[in-house]
Order: sequence, then C-alpha cells, then structure tokens
Amino acid sequence: MAEPLVIVGKGMAATRLVDELSQRALGRYAIAVIGAEPRLAYNRVLLSPLLAGEIGEPEIELKPAAWWQARGVSMLYGRPVTGIDRAAKSVTLADGLTLPYGKLVLATGSKPLMPPVPGFDLPGVATFRDVADVALFRTIAVTGARVVVIGGGLLGLEAAYGLARIGARVTVLHLADRLMERQLDREGAGLLAAEITARGIDIRLNCTAARFVGTERVETVELTDGSAIPADLVVVAIGVRPRVDLAVAAGLDVNRGVDVDDGLASSDPSIFAIGECAEHRGLVYGLVEPAYEQARVLATRLAGGTARYTGSLLATNLKVSGVSVFSAGSVEPSEGDEVLLLRDLAMGIYRKFVLRDGQLAGCVLVGDTTGALFYLGLIRSQQEISPIRADLPFGEAYCVRKAA
Repeated sequence: MAEPLVIVGKGMAATRLVDELSQRALGRYAIAVIGAEPRLAYNRVLLSPLLAGEIGEPEIELKPAAWWQARGVSMLYGRPVTGIDRAAKSVTLADGLTLPYGKLVLATGSKPLMPPVPGFDLPGVATFRDVADVALFRTIAVTGARVVVIGGGLLGLEAAYGLARIGARVTVLHLADRLMERQLDREGAGLLAAEITARGIDIRLNCTAARFVGTERVETVELTDGSAIPADLVVVAIGVRPRVDLAVAAGLDVNRGVDVDDGLASSDPSIFAIGECAEHRGLVYGLVEPAYEQARVLATRLAGGTARYTGSLLATNLKVSGVSVFSAGSVEPSEGDEVLLLRDLAMGIYRKFVLRDGQLAGCVLVGDTTGALFYLGLIRSQQEISPIRADLPFGEAYCVRKAA
C-alpha cells in the first residue's frame, strides 16, 4: 500500500519535487498537494511579463491538470492547511478536512515584508507576489497612473518594468546606494540603472519612505527627507519572510526558516522542508534554483536513495526590466583577488570577472549574458583557468578554442 505523502504548498518547489519523485518512485507514495491559491501551480518568475501583457495566464502554468492526474496526485487548492498534528501524523485544512501523512513536506514559500511606516494598510498599497496582485495592478495602473515602487531589488524592478509597459508613470525608491546591491557591483548596478531610466522609469536611490498618506486610499508617499511623491498605487517589494507559522505552531525547530539538515529533514524526521521556507546551515535561499536542487535531493531520499544537500551557489540569470543580467559567486574582490573587466558603455555592456587563486570566483554580466552557464560551471567546478584567462571575458567559444 502506498505511503501517504502530503506536500503543503503548491508552488515551484512543490511541483519540482513531484516531478523528480515521479521519475524515481512513481506509485510508491499516495501524494496530496495542498495550496491556498485557488488555481494550479504557476511560475512566479513570469509575473512581470504577465503584468506587461507580453504573455497570457496559460503560459505561466507549470503543469496542466492532466499532468498531475497522470501521476496520481490529489490536488487540493484554495484550501490552506491550518494545523499539523505531529502525534497523529495528520494535517487539518481550513474547511475542517483532516489528511493523514506518513511523510510531510513543507513547501510554503515566503510572504512579502511590509515597511513599518504609517499608512501601509491603506487601499492602493500592495505587494507583488501572485496573480491576484497582477489583476489588481491592471485595474489601477492605467495609462498615466502614478505608481511608486518601494524597493530596487529584483522583484521591485520587475514590478516597475511591468507597470511601465502598461503605461504607468513609475518611480522606484531604493534604500541602498545602488540597485540590486546583493547581486551587482557598483558599476554594473549603475549601468542597469541607466538602462532602466532610458525606459522611462525614474529611479531614486538612498531614499526611505516615512509614511503613506491618503484619505480613502493612498495618494502620496512622503519621504524621510521631507519630500513627497504623488501615487495612485504603491507597490512594496522590500523583501520576503519565510512562511513558518505552521512549523512554529507544530513545535518544529525554526530560526528564520524551518531548520533542516543535509537530508532536508526538520527536527521531526517525518517532516521535511524545501524552498523559501527552509533554512539550511543558517541560510535561506530566495531563488528558484536552490529550491530545485533541494527538490532533487529530497526526491532521491524519499525514493530510497542516498543524497545530501550541501548548499547552493547563488546565481541570478534573467532579464531585469528588459535588461539581461547575470550574477554568480563573489561579485566584489577580496584582498589578493584579480579583476578582469570588459566594458562597452555605448552598447550597454559590462562584464566583470573575479579571479582567486587561479580560479573564477565570481562574475557580473550586464547587457550581454552570453556564456553565463559556462561561467557558472567554471565557478562551481573550481577548475584552473590560467590557460584561458586572457579570453575569459569573450565567452565560451574563445575559451574552448584556446584550450584546444
């Protein structure tokens, strides 16, 4: 008889886990996937092009209903889990349904942070996290609408781009002195800012919102320097926090995320966590690829194999507001490191490579991300690159020819 496996969360991590598990142990588990959103799992990375009207809702769906059915998965959506009974090994849903589990996987993701400033609960102040947010933005951000985006990280810039594409007048406010400060160095961030500004988006750095002002809905964003910006819509994208309420209530070990070991198991050996809600060796990853790596390891273990998750190399490879950006490894040099640069500012291209002990330690590519996966492979393998050092900035084709 198949062992009951319950997955709480219906996002990209959960979908990848089912995919990986079905390839290794189809039929071993009776799988139930539970999600709060009333729809099939979808790709959150594509919310910005969805908002911009570049793609439609069917194109963001991860897997069709028939795919889940073919794998014998029970899908329960629009019905959030409200509690975990570890003694009885069961979960309770909001509608009162109780499901037993032999093994339980938490893939609950994260929730957006809101700034601790007055007025954050006014209508018209929103976050950018799901399809419902896209629908809301489209009703407000008609042509000429004034939109303020709080946050110049990846999500904030993606929201700004989508809103600008549908005709809104967008201002981005960012606390730091450069955009995407976690992924980009100062020069790369400066080039990105210039490219985004050229697309009609106003960027203000070193800015902090003091309060959101309005009567029936938000009308103005007041800054700590005393200035004010009119706003028909405010989009807050200042970060996320792991969704750990269920884990905390169940008495699991939780730090910032659900504490897991190299097998992705929590402090309860029957309960696992992957994706944005999991904390491994003190780190919580907010990107898709680490969640996929965790799903592969957990699927292998659930199928009876041996695998260990030892952490992920952080890498970003996508279009940010229409500008190609790649970042991986150490983007700022340490003492003794060597830096190779290739610049073509007229073409909007910037390529930086940090070399350490004869190996590629990190790189930043803005405007032209050709060879990104090749560079990522070099960083991960830690291979000696001295023979191809001079050709490194020009891409894989030059380096392979030189090595040959």
